[in-house]
Formats: sequence, structure tokens, C-alpha cells
Amino acid sequence: MNDYTEEELKEALRAIASTISKCEKVLPKLKQGTSQHTLLVRRIKAFQIALTLITRELGNNGQMNKGYAQPGGNTRLQNGEQLQLESGNRRH
Repeated sequence: MNDYTEEELKEALRAIASTISKCEKVLPKLKQGTSQHTLLVRRIKAFQIALTLITRELGNNGQMNKGYAQPGGNTRLQNGEQLQLESGNRRH
């Protein structure tokens, strides 16, 4: 990753985690199969990947990341599918 300070990375984690939370609250209100639903599912997945990468970068610097989404976490979608927060993010 580029040369970002630890504080900048932690702030990015907080902002992304907040955005994911807001997206997850809206997701059940969207009809499955619509473009809005598909876009939001993809957006959540992208944010989860970003969280994983930032967390990994902080971990490489020997930092503890308590309070943030960690790889292996799950987001349950409206239809029961899960987006798993891990490398090689797969839908189940």
C-alpha cells in the first residue's frame, strides 16, 4: 500500500465500517433482483475487501485492530446469502 500513516488507515477503517453498516441497514428495503439491490451488494463486497486490505496493512505494521471488521466476518444478505470477509471473497 502507499505510505499512509497508521492514523489515516484507522480513520479509513472507521469510515468504511460505518458505510458498510449503513448499507446493510438499507439492503433489506431493496427488492432483490433490482439494479439498486445488485449495486448495493457489490458495494458492500467492495468495502469489505477494502477493510480486509487495510486491516492486513495495519497488521503488517504490528498493529492490533480491535473494534473493526476482521477477515472471516460475515454479512448476511436479504435472501440468506452471506458475503464472507476473507481473501478470495466468495458468495455463499
